[in-house]
Amino acid sequence: MTDLAAPPPRAEPAPAESWLNTDTPQSRLQARAVALYAGWRKLRSNHLAMLGLGIMLALVLMAAFAPYLAPHDPFTQNLANRLQPIGSPGHLLGTDSLGRDILSRIIYGSRITLYIVGLVALIAPVAGLIVGTVAGYLGGIADVVLMRITDIFLAFPRLVLALAFVAALGAGIENAVIAISLTAWPPYARIARAETLTIRSSDYISAIRIQGAGPVRIITKHIWPLCISSLIVRVTLDMAGIILAAAGLGFLGLGAQPPSPEWGAMISEGRKFILDHWWVATVPGLAIFTVSLAFNLLGDGLRDVLDPKDAKE
Repeated sequence: MTDLAAPPPRAEPAPAESWLNTDTPQSRLQARAVALYAGWRKLRSNHLAMLGLGIMLALVLMAAFAPYLAPHDPFTQNLANRLQPIGSPGHLLGTDSLGRDILSRIIYGSRITLYIVGLVALIAPVAGLIVGTVAGYLGGIADVVLMRITDIFLAFPRLVLALAFVAALGAGIENAVIAISLTAWPPYARIARAETLTIRSSDYISAIRIQGAGPVRIITKHIWPLCISSLIVRVTLDMAGIILAAAGLGFLGLGAQPPSPEWGAMISEGRKFILDHWWVATVPGLAIFTVSLAFNLLGDGLRDVLDPKDAKE
């Protein structure tokens, strides 16, 4: 009777992995780390979300190292090399009507895109969170007034309202950021209000109120943290719309002003040559499409992680 070989011993998990996978966290810090690690594992299993995250990281790195990645100065004009096609020597993506290298302008334009997206992502969700939580927690006349103001902003298409604000404020990238932020906050206010209406009647809020906590402390310490996950998902999904709105303002000459290498303005310049020199407008259009798709893919993945109610089966 032959002896069967003993199975190889199972590899023990690393101490850090065991600490992150425990079912009985010993501290608040460990509990948060366990929750974050579980969310990361779920997000990592979504290949499309990871693709979106990879494109976003590439965009950030491209913007950070633009002076080292760009083969030419994005502002230098060379009329002798104007409208060179894709694959031309020294110009991988061709040149525009003033002989400027399109690849270099795309790389430097990523900085403007991140600048607009970052500022709007800081302004609009915060404003919406404040308005929504105050309206939902106080109720009564405050709720009615704040929500009717929100409805007024929601009644207009975002781009049309942004055009009106930019026309009043004047053309420029800073004014474009303000205009887009003023049109982007109402959906966040709606989400925050709905979350607050659900939370404010819970038992633990009543217990905190009995202990003497005031409205400001309850809203900032106990309601805002529970609204953050929904807002993060909405912000990520809205980034594509914000990029398109910024590109639309640039296309109409109301955003970043020449010679700034803003992608929407590059499309506007290239539309005059779209039939014979299609790459001048197509390349920045593909850049906008790629970044918008990346934000949407990542937003879908974050929704599955942060909002189990909407998770896909």
